[in-house]
Amino acid sequence: MNSEPTLLDEAARAGWLYYVAGMTQDQIATELGVSRQRAQRLVSKAMAEGLVRVRLDHRIGRCIELEVGLIERFGLRQARVAPGLGHGADPARATAGAAAALLESYLARTEPQTIAFGTGRALSAMVGEIASGPNERHKIVSLIGNIAPDGSASFYDVIMRLADKLHAPHYPMPAPLISETPEERAMFHALRPVQTVANLAKEADVVFVGIGQMGDDAPLYKDGFVTRAQMTEMLAQGAAGEIVGGVIDTEGHYIETPISALVGGVRVEPSRPGPVIGVAAGPTKVTAIGAALKGRIVNCLVTDEPTAVALLA
Repeated sequence: MNSEPTLLDEAARAGWLYYVAGMTQDQIATELGVSRQRAQRLVSKAMAEGLVRVRLDHRIGRCIELEVGLIERFGLRQARVAPGLGHGADPARATAGAAAALLESYLARTEPQTIAFGTGRALSAMVGEIASGPNERHKIVSLIGNIAPDGSASFYDVIMRLADKLHAPHYPMPAPLISETPEERAMFHALRPVQTVANLAKEADVVFVGIGQMGDDAPLYKDGFVTRAQMTEMLAQGAAGEIVGGVIDTEGHYIETPISALVGGVRVEPSRPGPVIGVAAGPTKVTAIGAALKGRIVNCLVTDEPTAVALLA
């Protein structure tokens, strides 16, 4: 048998004893029958392998000040600012817990909610922090297709992973993210299942979206949904960010590009009446986030401390 699952089992048990039972490393060593040094390594491995997730319940004063600043500057309904994780860390990890807590506040409501989601790394990290449990009274719906030109599904799809955790009625968008031609997109959007999902998304009570940057590290380009030539063309037209496939300029206005007529899904229109929660952080995303805030495409924001500072600067 492969020894790695056994090692992870040990690490998981050590992590549980340390973080949940509150044992010291000496006590864990005695409990597991190992040396103190091995107990220390097992606890470290549990954290490194993502077997232990920490969610901070205390609201740090500096983060609260930044939340107030973002709300006042951009006229937001709500802002959540998480402490930064330091240079070189993935900002999606910083926002995951705060975004999950916000989503759980909507899931806790007794009245049925229809909650729409985009895709992307930040939302995928958020789903990883959601507690599993039945939520049959709510509906979760996708704003956008997740099928790439080669027929593969996006690795960062949110709906199916969330449905596994929540056991909620779920409605993925049965269309390609980018169609080959406008005619092909029109054909997909004429299908009754696509129309049903699109109507649910348009009428959703709450919307969660990621905010993508533009350039060589743009999610649309990195994940193979657009070519370099198409990205270069969009940048030449003033593209500053992307939200569920819709490209925006620095003022948050949608740019009509050849790609716009090919995107399969529902565009998030500016000044939408319900909560539209943008989840994004990182130095490469500051321009895109600022554009989404200026254009009032999102009216709530979950970000990290360094990004909030940059936005307010």
